[in-house]
Amino acid sequence: MRTIALVAAVLVSTAALADTTTRYTVLFQDRPGGSQVTTVRADGRIDVDMSYRNNGRGPDIKERSRFAPDGTLVSFQVSGKSTFGAPISESYALHGNQAQWRSVADHGEATVTAPAVYVPVDSSFEAFAVIVRAALRQRENRIAALPGGELTVRKVLDGKLQGSGYSAAVALYAIIGIDTQPDFLWLTAGSSPRFFALVIPGYLRVIEQGWEEQGAELERLQVQAEHDWLHELAVRLAHKAVEPIVIRNVRVFDSQNARLLPAQDVYVYRGRIAALYPAGSRARAASVIEGGDRVLMPALFDMHAHEDTWNLLLQIAGGVTTSRDMGNDNVRLQEIISELEAGEIVGPRVIPCGFIEGDSPYSASGGFRVKDLQGALDAVDWYAQHGYGQIKIYNSFHPEWVQATAARAHQYGMRVSGHVPAFMRSEEAIRAGYDEIQHINQLMLTFVVGPKDDTRTLARFYLLAEHLHSLDLSSQRVIDLVELMKQHGTVLDTTLTAFESSFTQKQGEISPSYAAVAGHVPVAVQRAWHKNSMNLTEENAARYRAAFEKMVQFVGQLYRAGAPLEAGTDGIAGFTLHRELELYVRAGVPPAEALRIATWNGARFTGRLAELGSIEPGKRADLILIDGDPTGNISDIRRISLVMKDGVTYLPSEVYEAIGVKRFLDPPAFQLARRADAP
Repeated sequence: MRTIALVAAVLVSTAALADTTTRYTVLFQDRPGGSQVTTVRADGRIDVDMSYRNNGRGPDIKERSRFAPDGTLVSFQVSGKSTFGAPISESYALHGNQAQWRSVADHGEATVTAPAVYVPVDSSFEAFAVIVRAALRQRENRIAALPGGELTVRKVLDGKLQGSGYSAAVALYAIIGIDTQPDFLWLTAGSSPRFFALVIPGYLRVIEQGWEEQGAELERLQVQAEHDWLHELAVRLAHKAVEPIVIRNVRVFDSQNARLLPAQDVYVYRGRIAALYPAGSRARAASVIEGGDRVLMPALFDMHAHEDTWNLLLQIAGGVTTSRDMGNDNVRLQEIISELEAGEIVGPRVIPCGFIEGDSPYSASGGFRVKDLQGALDAVDWYAQHGYGQIKIYNSFHPEWVQATAARAHQYGMRVSGHVPAFMRSEEAIRAGYDEIQHINQLMLTFVVGPKDDTRTLARFYLLAEHLHSLDLSSQRVIDLVELMKQHGTVLDTTLTAFESSFTQKQGEISPSYAAVAGHVPVAVQRAWHKNSMNLTEENAARYRAAFEKMVQFVGQLYRAGAPLEAGTDGIAGFTLHRELELYVRAGVPPAEALRIATWNGARFTGRLAELGSIEPGKRADLILIDGDPTGNISDIRRISLVMKDGVTYLPSEVYEAIGVKRFLDPPAFQLARRADAP
């Protein structure tokens, strides 16, 4: 999910915005989830109150900014609670040319000698408009950022909205340099533009009150603009070579048996693996990639993603060529899949999973939100008719509907998975027909949840954090659950990384999930990785960390017992999957077996083993080349120098740099004869 509240600026035209209060509606898939109220005052202050909820969680923010008459930011303060309930407390102040800041992530100071923007860890949606206005005043729309880096604003398009007897001229801008993808923002037109809307296609709309019905048009315009931008990148990043292609002298990973084979030459033709010869075969090939005794693996599967078009680029750079989407806007996801299949954008093939949620005040967005069993059955029918191979049941789904819904899905040959619905236990979900469970916390809640505990709320995190440390993994109820999963063949989509930072990271410490890559991403992302959205304190840190360690140990216990595992993330594409595999090894899974889970098991549990998951003649040429040996050191999985999907070559160094991430490795030597259809 992209960052939606990050920045405040040093310069802003307060005169143009004085004495106004503007209200905004926060919508998740057209359903109101909260609001933002922005008041711009004549004395140089801007006050913002923002609060929203989706999936039982969300922030509450009070933001106060004060500006000098010339528009310079004098002070900034934000307080409240984060998405998962941790306190927010941040301040910034400018005295002369000395800037000082303090947040839960860090503190520092700097001498300001030119226009600059302060990039806070937490802020409102309003702050995006402030940074756009500041950057537009600078040459080439570039402005320095505090604590570091540089931001660029790009005007993407102009638009005009029509209401009942009124109209509004608006413009779409992109801020580049905050995140690993552009942050898009709609402002009103004119010399003093104000924040009008923020759209994350298929997920979120924040729009000025009175214009909610025009949100769909804004989304349509933005989707097309993003598509055009991404298509330009696709043309540049996809290396389409004349075939046959030979990848010389590589140690092939046999994913079925979790072992490395002797050095070979691997031939690719018509997007598929054509042959494997002993290294040095020197058979004729039009294009050559020098393996240099590197490890060649089948490309990775991310079995738990929620894709958007920019996230797809990170997947490819991280070696993921197949992604299972575990819940999204159905229309938008099908559009993305069509664009990928047509080669219009870069990304992995996406396997959709049909999301079904019950109707409640805590409901999550995505897929179908149903009010009764018949609605659930109708949703299963729709997914079956549209080629989905799996459904995902969510927190507000009624427990008494599960068995009939699972039976309907199984009639179509579909897999059944999900969170464990509130007031139901994981054992009951398995017996009712679950083929897999998403998230280690959903499985282990059964050991700590009480009959009145509502896991649609943040209780599904804090119950584990407070109580899991005392669980005896050798107890009979734990053994019984493991045995039940083995008997039913129930798969665990672990997503350990989704909980690592939340349960182990103190405020100001670097997230252990991303410490290895932090130096390669923009400064604002690095700072965000120094905060914890859960309320982990000195008093509870030992319990929370022990709880996470029990999660890790339980994954190892499941592996040793023969219960099947899947490698999914539910986090930042690519980087998170690499960390997930490191945590498997920490749990006691041998490195080669962890790689098997991320390749062979991915293909197996998505029904793609006939075409993917291993390096064998006839299978699709989805491959990654690694500088190192991840079967001995799992962390070498981060050292991917080349990715191939259906015979098309991508260089992670190029993909990363196209989205503002410093390269990790240089590509291998290669000579690719350009195809006639290549740019």
